[in-house]
Amino acid sequence: MDEQERTLDIGSSPHLLSGASVDAIMRQVIYALLPVMAFAIYSYGLAAIAILTTAIVSCVLTEHILCRINRLPSTAHDGSALITGILYGLILPPALPLWMVAAGGVICIALGKFLFGGLGGNGFNPALVGRAFLQAAFPASMTTWLPAFSTQRFHELPASLLTAPFMTPNYAFISTDSVSSATPLSAFKFDGALTDNLHLFLGLTQGSLGETSSLVIILCGIYLIVRRMMNWRIPAGIFLAVILLSALFHHLDATHYAGPLFMLFSGGLMLGAMFMATDPVASPITNSGCFIYGALIGALVVIIRNWGGLPEGVMYAILFCNALSPHIDRLLQPRVFGSRSGKSRHEVEP
Repeated sequence: MDEQERTLDIGSSPHLLSGASVDAIMRQVIYALLPVMAFAIYSYGLAAIAILTTAIVSCVLTEHILCRINRLPSTAHDGSALITGILYGLILPPALPLWMVAAGGVICIALGKFLFGGLGGNGFNPALVGRAFLQAAFPASMTTWLPAFSTQRFHELPASLLTAPFMTPNYAFISTDSVSSATPLSAFKFDGALTDNLHLFLGLTQGSLGETSSLVIILCGIYLIVRRMMNWRIPAGIFLAVILLSALFHHLDATHYAGPLFMLFSGGLMLGAMFMATDPVASPITNSGCFIYGALIGALVVIIRNWGGLPEGVMYAILFCNALSPHIDRLLQPRVFGSRSGKSRHEVEP
């Protein structure tokens, strides 16, 4: 017998090996997010650069520090914290003070990821956990918007970004016109003003950093689908549910309910469908489960937007369905080969 010491590595499933490592998958997602980041910088200039940099640094640094505190090898290099930081930064308003951005980044990793065991263990999308914290803690700052394509966006940094911690931000640079300073969703919900669908599709509107251009987000999502890095059934379920429900309500009352194109291209639906809801850890495993999961998200988005107190509902819809994901898998798990119909794998007769 060989005297060399042998060890048996035990890990969670799946155990099938493929050419796509965790690092390789993360790189592809980062590549897909680069055009979205570029358009955000083009739209908001220095504000986008500052917020994205702060979000990324706070997430990566928090992961490294938590690993060191717990005497674990640092996982900051695997790309997962970097992607969380990018997505987190893209769903923030461009006038948000940087200290709030950093605080939310700590929450993303500490509560949204590390608390659940790190990569592969999070039950909720970490970036959305950080944004939900900011939405609850700083609602006024999270609903204050910077006009897009300002002529000074590459020359001046908005004063609100440099606000000292726990001080009142200076939003004097923002227009007092309630329509021009609002996102398309809030303008429709509170003022009944519709934004041109082509402007929404191209991203010629204002909102969170990375949610404006549906065209760019769709192209980036298609890249991941072609590379087999995303289950296309999730966004398909979301889009189908949004189209059908919004078309129904718009047909019943066109003055109170927006049409399908407006619902698809406005707000954070495209970014959420392509990059948030498709988180492989927090979404179902089976193909049928992914489609149902997506359809539930789409239905909740329409319901919250039409009857909720807030104009947007993508974040809450995805987080709620993240919690339902294990139950969807349990209900739709395939029947074990050789077992009787209706029996689970634990009830198979020997």
